[in-house]
Amino acid sequence: MQGIGIGISDFKMLRLRNNYFIDKSMYIKDIIDNQSGVVLITRPRRFGKTLNMSMLRYYFDIKEKNNKELFNGLKIMEQDEYYTSKLGYYPVIYLTLKDVNDVSHDKMILDLKTAMINMYKEHMYLLDSNKIYDFEKQKIQDILYAREDEVLLKNAVKDLSEYLNRYYERPVILLIDEYDVPIQAAYVEGYYEDAIKFLKTFYGTTFKDNPYLEKAILTGVSRIAKESLFSGMNNFKVYTIMDNEFADDFGITEDEMKKIIKDFNIQDEEKEIKKWYDGYKIGNVEGIYNPWSILNYLTDKELKPYWVNTSSNDLIKRILEKSATLKEQMERLLKDEAIEATIDLETIIVGIENKEENIWGLMLQTGYLKVEETVSLEERRYKVKLPNNEIKDLIRGIIREWFSNKVLGNDLRSILQDLVSLNLKEFEKKFRVLVEEMFSYMDVGKNTAENFYHAFVLGMLVGLKDTYYVNSNRESGFGRYDIMLEPKDKNGNSFIMEFKVMENMEEKTIEDTVENAKKQIEEKRYEENLKERGFTNITKMVYAFNGKEFKMEVF
Repeated sequence: MQGIGIGISDFKMLRLRNNYFIDKSMYIKDIIDNQSGVVLITRPRRFGKTLNMSMLRYYFDIKEKNNKELFNGLKIMEQDEYYTSKLGYYPVIYLTLKDVNDVSHDKMILDLKTAMINMYKEHMYLLDSNKIYDFEKQKIQDILYAREDEVLLKNAVKDLSEYLNRYYERPVILLIDEYDVPIQAAYVEGYYEDAIKFLKTFYGTTFKDNPYLEKAILTGVSRIAKESLFSGMNNFKVYTIMDNEFADDFGITEDEMKKIIKDFNIQDEEKEIKKWYDGYKIGNVEGIYNPWSILNYLTDKELKPYWVNTSSNDLIKRILEKSATLKEQMERLLKDEAIEATIDLETIIVGIENKEENIWGLMLQTGYLKVEETVSLEERRYKVKLPNNEIKDLIRGIIREWFSNKVLGNDLRSILQDLVSLNLKEFEKKFRVLVEEMFSYMDVGKNTAENFYHAFVLGMLVGLKDTYYVNSNRESGFGRYDIMLEPKDKNGNSFIMEFKVMENMEEKTIEDTVENAKKQIEEKRYEENLKERGFTNITKMVYAFNGKEFKMEVF
């Protein structure tokens, strides 16, 4: 069995190591057939964009003389001469912007200079050519030594395409990977206006009226509004996950997944794998699997979220934190419902959290949503869902983190002080607000509610670790209590907490649930352990709930 090349996005390395490879080489044919001068393809992170760009690079690049062996046995080599003659035919410029994501505009410029150094290093042979003028060689050296000013930086890609066109006497293929990383980073870090002003000129100079290019291909996660970045650019075409062109070139299709299941003999896990990592739709192609997650699963053989750690998700976190419109919709999505939404895929970054159609558009492009049904193409109305278990888990994690940092973190000290000082009416009032907020975000069914409450309160009580021992699900008396708070100072107040969900037929009201919980505490004598060790100030607390209805009682 071939090895899994986790994290290897260099096509040549993957093939030379004989790692397992899903044949996406017909993407090369699709690129050749496309008539647009500049092609932008947006896909979620870790959906094979960089590997596909690397494959294009090795296929077209004229200076890679012995690359035919890399493509032996792949579908592209079965095509007619029109396509195979393009192998090693063009000079290629490859630029990745994945690391141009710093905390300030000045540092972003330094990151971009580093990216240009890496790009120009591939073509240092130009310094030895008599086809390149001396003043141009000086420009090349200025870039290689990071001495260029912003004017030279803005023109660096166009200048290099001119040099290569003259050197090889052939038009240039330009590949720019992760084009939108600097833009999103600039917005999150607060220097968007400076960054967009620079990048608009940079991209304009690179593409507009550049006679040296055969074709340019850009990849990224989101489609930044044309007027923001690419205004006035002709022969420019964008392909999002809503378009049919290139639909099966990224991600793992149903047929490809069937082959993987057979190759790795994992037929028994097929249904669960589908629940966790399937569910994406690109154009009219349904049943697309997340490739990053599948490759990690094949390595670890464990069903869990893998995609969560692939990027910072900062922009999505910011949107969920600031948008007042997402609360009810996210609750329904987490319950596996489809919601109807207006979707604008042309992302306008500034103030995105206040533009619901842009929010849904970004979440769709970044892989957090899938289109279930088109309601009105003219009005851009669609029914959308969360695609799979992995995304549900990721969304819940983002919400928990936000909730913990922004809500619980602000009030935790005062809530816990109210508890230990027996200011319990104030404690209940504050706790109720937290619970209602949390329940409104999280999908908590009857089967999971007790565990959810239990974990939620345990998480809060960690703040008392300096003065209390926090015990959970331990034996005391004739049973197991849910939570016991034992003060390190025996004169302090101790607590027994029990959580109950209204579930049996005899409980007609939440008050009945409270009484049953109190009865359980008394009959099973949970306080015995504390009394035996000399604790006298014991407070017993019941937390009862029915759906989002909540009642707390102290006795």
